[in-house]
Amino acid sequence: MKIKTFCRRLRALSLKRMFRLIHAVSRESHTPRIFILIDMLWCAMRYGVGYLDYKVFGFAFIHGEARKTFMTMDDNLSLVRTSNDKAYTYLFDQKCAFNERFQDFLGREWLDLRTADLEAFADFLRGKEDFFAKEVDSFGGKGVSHIRVSDYPDDKALYRTLRGQGQYLVEETIQQSSEMEWLHPGSINTLRLVTLLAHDEPHVMYALIRIGGKGQCIDNICSGGMYAPVDENGLIFHDAFCEAEERFYDCHPESGARFVGFQVPYFQEAVELVKKAAMVVPQVGYVGWDVAIGVNGPLLIEGNVIPGYDMCQNYCHLKKKGEGILPRFEKVMGTAFFHHR
Repeated sequence: MKIKTFCRRLRALSLKRMFRLIHAVSRESHTPRIFILIDMLWCAMRYGVGYLDYKVFGFAFIHGEARKTFMTMDDNLSLVRTSNDKAYTYLFDQKCAFNERFQDFLGREWLDLRTADLEAFADFLRGKEDFFAKEVDSFGGKGVSHIRVSDYPDDKALYRTLRGQGQYLVEETIQQSSEMEWLHPGSINTLRLVTLLAHDEPHVMYALIRIGGKGQCIDNICSGGMYAPVDENGLIFHDAFCEAEERFYDCHPESGARFVGFQVPYFQEAVELVKKAAMVVPQVGYVGWDVAIGVNGPLLIEGNVIPGYDMCQNYCHLKKKGEGILPRFEKVMGTAFFHHR
């Protein structure tokens, strides 16, 4: 298995990016680049950790048994296969199917333009200055547009445009709480809460907050957003990291809001919300939930059936320095699930 993982990593690697990361890690750790390269190759063979995760996990500073505490891509996919029944994952992958099943958790109006006619769309638009339009099967913030109604001559033109672009899901714009607005008013800033069903009980495994980057209307990391760790009380305890720029921010570059010490409003309510949502489709037991904080409380955005494993293990964000998230999962599951370690 480890040889196959290593070969797959080898086929997918970008030498240019890998050597750029080696240079960065060498500079940060004051270790010769040749030693970093050798260690990267060893970690790929021994632990199934690619060069990107090597950098994020801070493996240049972590050695020996401590490295075994980190969840890898293969660990994560193994847990997904074990916990999530493929026969039910379409309820999360298809945005309209998700909205229909989790209607009670959304707290906003929405419409599927594949089935809604022009009259229904006109009713949806009534009284709205703007809304969001989405492709029904996109991910990572792709296919999402913030639409201003006044930019179009009439309802019919807008209806045809959205259908022509394949943006069949339209949703009412969320009015986020003033505190979340303060972080970055240009985007809906959301919590990522990951739940795992173990022994018929939902557990929150970790929490992050995602904030839109400079000039961004969405908070997705792959679209230029940034993320910061949130503790069990909803408090940000470290600077935010922007993956696109590979740097940390103590304050938002656009709003100037300071991250460390920020208290996420309605955090416990958000935790209870995702725990209840986790029981709606118990056949899918491992989910990364995106939750907005509205003016009156938390609202569900979507659920992801392949939750991230890397952001929660960012070396600088680890609450217990040098320890990954595997011990937390095995404690909740009550078994050494990742026995291959």
